[in-house]
Amino acid sequence: MLREDQPYSPAVEGDAVSSARSGQSVLAALDNSALSRFHLKAMLTSGMGFFTDAYDLFIIGVVLAILTPLWNLSPFQVSLIGSTSLIAAAFGAILFGRLADFVGRRAIYGFTLIVLAAGAIASAFSPNVLFLLIFRFILGLGIGGDYPLSATLMSEYANRRDRGKLITMVFSMQGAGLILGPLVAIILLVAGINHDITWRVMLALGAVPALATFYLRRQIAETPRFAIAMQGKIEEAHRTVQMVTKQHIQQTPSTAQSLPEQKQEQQTAKPKSWLYLLFTRRYLLWLIGTAGTWFLLDIAYYGTTISSPLVLKSLNPHSNLVTNMVYTLIIFAVAALPGYILAAFTIDKLGRKWIQCVGFGMMALAYGVLALFPALSAITLPFLLIYGLSYFFTEFGPNVTTFVYPAELFPVMVRSTAHGTAAAFGKVGAFIGAFAFPFLLTTYHLPGAMAFAAVISVAGLVLTFLTLPEPNQRSLEEISDEHNVRAEHTVRELVLR
Repeated sequence: MLREDQPYSPAVEGDAVSSARSGQSVLAALDNSALSRFHLKAMLTSGMGFFTDAYDLFIIGVVLAILTPLWNLSPFQVSLIGSTSLIAAAFGAILFGRLADFVGRRAIYGFTLIVLAAGAIASAFSPNVLFLLIFRFILGLGIGGDYPLSATLMSEYANRRDRGKLITMVFSMQGAGLILGPLVAIILLVAGINHDITWRVMLALGAVPALATFYLRRQIAETPRFAIAMQGKIEEAHRTVQMVTKQHIQQTPSTAQSLPEQKQEQQTAKPKSWLYLLFTRRYLLWLIGTAGTWFLLDIAYYGTTISSPLVLKSLNPHSNLVTNMVYTLIIFAVAALPGYILAAFTIDKLGRKWIQCVGFGMMALAYGVLALFPALSAITLPFLLIYGLSYFFTEFGPNVTTFVYPAELFPVMVRSTAHGTAAAFGKVGAFIGAFAFPFLLTTYHLPGAMAFAAVISVAGLVLTFLTLPEPNQRSLEEISDEHNVRAEHTVRELVLR
């Protein structure tokens, strides 16, 4: 930018254009690179947050089955405990997502895990319902914050060809957490440990993977896209991309390197308010689509998942908790995990929109069959097959793509904010689902709950079709057109000021 007493010069505009081209050449090298060990390390490091997330959010259903007779919990208390961390996750997603667009991804990457671990450990020592609610709220803040950070970091480091696969694999670590939850429950319940100790151990174990991953997260450098666009650190981004790709990258000479440091800082983009998303028609439509579909998906998904012990209890009212955990483990291992895997290996071929539409449609079909034919709830094998089918197409469908979409559609200056906003709406939906499903199962029984989930799934299909584009195989900058937007903004500022 020019000072008010400094006349405009074409050379200054040239500096801005040259700097932009230099940054684009660095990002082009990252986009066109092959998969590297760094990509896999970043994927695993990011994914451990979702492994913990899935374990913590599932295990509370088992804990509530144990605590209900121990603490004489009312149905309202059961619903509140099961859903508190979800509404907290909405706040965490917005808070940490916004921070990541201001101070950088790396600056706070990892600290969400500390919040998560603190909440998990404290929950295990809860003396009563009030303290359990407070500590589960803290846990939820950490879980929510991990969504925009992990998704944004992985999308900004990924190459163009494998971006969908890498972001999906981050999220697919949920599948391992979903399997670990019932497995831990079965082991502890069969071991015959005192139930007052069992539920505390279940909750405390959620802190272990989070703490184990914290150090690894602190070793990851700032993403090249944020370093270039928001900090003006082209040389730092150049070194990071060379480290990621293990190749020497010919950088376009940038006259910005010879400018005084103050001028380089002035040529970076400024973090935009979330209102920027509301006043740009294209971004507003995409925000409605990503947030709305995530909201609808999580009503059905978290409602059925957290209430799965109650759902399976309705299948066989006389079965014990261990038997229901075995059924849950089978469903997750045979249906949910393969859905994650298939999504990861096909998302860059089939595309995000196709997978999300098919997933919502098949979820609606499976839930609808269980609603229309209530006799199936009395026959174990057909019920488990259809119920498992809903899980398969949830994972090979909107549970994955609603996480991937907001990490790709929005410009770098609001990417984490947009993802956090979409995730927050998702967690509000999860709160509604977790709170409402116990009531629906009690009042309207299994057919009523499944009918509700089917209607929600149809709404998700319609909203996907109407609002979301296909970003497959395009660079992040091409999808959002942010290079042109930022170049126009920079030149305008140079000329006017």
